[in-house]
Amino acid sequence: MESTFKPRIEIIKPEVGYSFFYKRYDAQHPNPTTAAWHYHPEFELVYVNEGAGKRQVGTHLSHYRNGDLILIGSNLPHCGFTRTLSGTQRETLVQWRMEAFGEGFFQIPELKPILRLFEQAKSGMVFHGEDKRTIGAVLESMEYHRGPERFLTLLKALTMMAGASQYTVLNAGRILLEARMEDQEKINSIFNYVKENFNEEIALSDIAAQVFLTPSSFCKYFKKITNKTFVQYLIEYRLIHAAKLLHESKLAISDICYECGFNNYSHFNKKFKEVMGRTPLQYRNELRAPSSMEPLSPEAAFGL
Repeated sequence: MESTFKPRIEIIKPEVGYSFFYKRYDAQHPNPTTAAWHYHPEFELVYVNEGAGKRQVGTHLSHYRNGDLILIGSNLPHCGFTRTLSGTQRETLVQWRMEAFGEGFFQIPELKPILRLFEQAKSGMVFHGEDKRTIGAVLESMEYHRGPERFLTLLKALTMMAGASQYTVLNAGRILLEARMEDQEKINSIFNYVKENFNEEIALSDIAAQVFLTPSSFCKYFKKITNKTFVQYLIEYRLIHAAKLLHESKLAISDICYECGFNNYSHFNKKFKEVMGRTPLQYRNELRAPSSMEPLSPEAAFGL
């Protein structure tokens, strides 16, 4: 039987009169595609002005807080970055194809830095600190521009990103981009299955059946494609969700443990501290500290 978790190709249609897609979402107008694991030939630039969420881009997993600015290369599978928006939260989304700007547009000397930026975006890029805020403000200003001014505003944002120093390359696409299309579809099906079932017990036989492999063949296949064991990936996914719940909810830490698919509280604490360098309680206390204005260091994020 065909897997119900096959990755979805998203069809993106710019507004009439524009070469790229632009949209701002808020609590009253949420992004309708946030839940889906998908990919598309367009580059994608997302700015979330505040709040916390999960990043899942290719083989990369991490948790963000206090907003996010991320650039994703063409055909790099990913999930949405905001499940819901509330209060003053906003999400700005820009998507474009290279050919939309005309052949050779980014080859002129003045735009070569942007071309190098696009090359880095193949692996996914996250921007931090003041760069995140200043570039994000430029992206949000696109709401008030039309026609050529909106295009020039996007070009300004890309120029700022090309010159930014506060960013992390996620290395999310390195393995997936080297894989054949049939491999990408298989691994994306696996990611979707985990996304839907991570808080339950996942038997190797069940996940292997999603891609028509024996458990032994599946383990070898997953490690070859992602450079991680499946158990490692599943634990990381559960811990990412735990970090999100520690930030967003008032659930007791013991309840978060079981909500995320761990069946042993001691094991949950041990794994969380191994990856984050602090216990779940210490992590939550840091989030509540008045001086906690920026995300944890990139080195503390999963997959970096």
